[in-house]
Parts: sequence; C-alpha cells; structure tokens
Amino acid sequence: MAAVLPSARRAEIGGQRIAFVLMAAFFILGPLALYPVFLMKVMCFALFACAFNLLIGFVGLLSFGHAMFLGIAGYVCAHAAKVWGLTPELALLAGTAASCVLGIVTGLLAIRRQGIYFAMITLALAQMIYFFCLQAPFTGGEDGIQAVPRGRLLGLLDLSNVWAMYGTVLVVFLAGFLVIYRAVHSPFGQVLKAIRENEARATSLGYDTDRYKLAAYVLSATLSGLAGATNALVFQLAALNNVHWGMSGEVVLMTLVGGLGTIFGPVVGAFIVLAMENYLATLGFWVTIAQGAIFVLCVLAFRRGIVGELARLMRKPL
Repeated sequence: MAAVLPSARRAEIGGQRIAFVLMAAFFILGPLALYPVFLMKVMCFALFACAFNLLIGFVGLLSFGHAMFLGIAGYVCAHAAKVWGLTPELALLAGTAASCVLGIVTGLLAIRRQGIYFAMITLALAQMIYFFCLQAPFTGGEDGIQAVPRGRLLGLLDLSNVWAMYGTVLVVFLAGFLVIYRAVHSPFGQVLKAIRENEARATSLGYDTDRYKLAAYVLSATLSGLAGATNALVFQLAALNNVHWGMSGEVVLMTLVGGLGTIFGPVVGAFIVLAMENYLATLGFWVTIAQGAIFVLCVLAFRRGIVGELARLMRKPL
C-alpha cells in the first residue's frame, strides 16, 4: 500500500499539471480565434467562480451573497483609479483589500451558522451592500462609475493597449488560480475537506473549525475581490449588476455546470455560461431559458458537473 499511494499521488499531480498547461495554452492562444475582451471577461469570472468553489466545494459553505465581494472591489478600484488617481496596480490592491475587509466583517457574522442559515445570512448581507452601493454618493447610483482610466501598470505598460491589458488579466488569473490550487493541496486544504465531510469529527481532533472556515471565507472573498477589481479595469466600468443578487446566482450556476469541488470545473463553467450570454444574446430573454435548460441537463445527466464527469471517465482527479 505504501508503494501504491505515492505512484497514485504522482499520477494525480501529473494529470493536474497537464490540465493546467492546457488551460494556460488556451487563454494564451485564445485571442487568435476569440474576441480578447470576451476572454478577459471569462478569466475574471473564472477566478470569481474558483474563489466561490473554494468555499462551497471544499468547505461545504453555500454563499448566496458572493457578488458583494465582486461588486464592492469593482467600485473601490474604479473610484481609486478615477477620483484618487491611483496607478492600476494600487487601484487593484485597494479593491482587493476592500473585499478582504468586507470578508472579515461579514465572515465573523456568517460562519456562526451552517447550511441554509449561512446562505440566508450571506444573502441578507449582500442585499445590504447592494442598497449601500445604490445610495452611496461615490458609486454613481444606477449609472455606476464610468470611463475608469486604465493607466500604466508599474509606470511601464499602457493598459489602454488591449494586448497589455490582456496579458495583465492573464497573469492575475493564473496567479489567483495557483493560490487556490496551493491552498486546496496544503494541510490547510485537507482540514477544510475534513470540515466539509464531518465537522464534528474535525472538532474532536482538536481543530478550531470556526477559525478555518473564517480563513477560507476571507480568502474566497479576497480573490473574488481581485476578480471584481480586474473586471472593473477591463470594462472601465463599475456597475450595480456586479453586486446584484443575480450575480451570486450566476456564479453558483458556473460552479455547478463546471463541476463542484473540482479545481478546473469553475473555469469551464464560467466559459460556458459567458459564451451562452455572449453568443446567444440575439435570443433576448431566451438566453435565460437556455441557461436554465442546460443547468437542468447538467444536474440530471452530469451529477458531478462537466469536469467531474470527465475526470470520472478518465479516472484522473481534476
């Protein structure tokens, strides 16, 4: 048995490395066939979905209010860049830090409950943030913050150039993805999985489960904020739709379609959902119906999500 486990572990790591290389190659070569701005949006929301999956897939906490981190980071980043005149890297840090602080505050309240109670608390908190963003003077109300300057990254790269912006988003996405990958495959991640499977047993082993859940919640909020701040720079806009409860539902859809509890599933789910929205836009409200139909199909036919079923067929954990 001792000789079998290392070889199985090496096969798992090897399969995941190949999948990571294929994912990176897709986004590097993608602009040759697809619209670069669409791919930048996919990367931003893929990072958002991966951060959400860290919480629900590896801790078992379903948040119905994760859009508050995406939205508040976008507003702070846009305000910092346009009004305060900060450079893009500092604006990104400001937006990410805002989501981190919001994650600490809301997490201290939310993790005291489990299951549907946790989900409802996060939804209520997200609605409070939504109405704050609607009424606060610096957010621009229903108009949002428009014409956000991209500036020059580190004083060198002019982000008004689409390729410079694309390279920046790619680096941010890959860095955030690797942070999640490392967290999941660390001792910290193993404790999170233990909490997901049996929190009472994890507590009996001496782990402070509330502290681990709070750490995972804050990490998820921070990376969601990084995705939201980057998205605000890409579209030079911070608007209410990114903090609306509907966005929280959309990230749930991305995660479930791609594969709950898988590393690469949220990336695939984000691409599929956004591709439908982008390329089926001419259908109008039928896009929502198509999304619902695909969601039902995935729940019935692909119980583990697309990547989860693919991993089962290949017998390789992805």
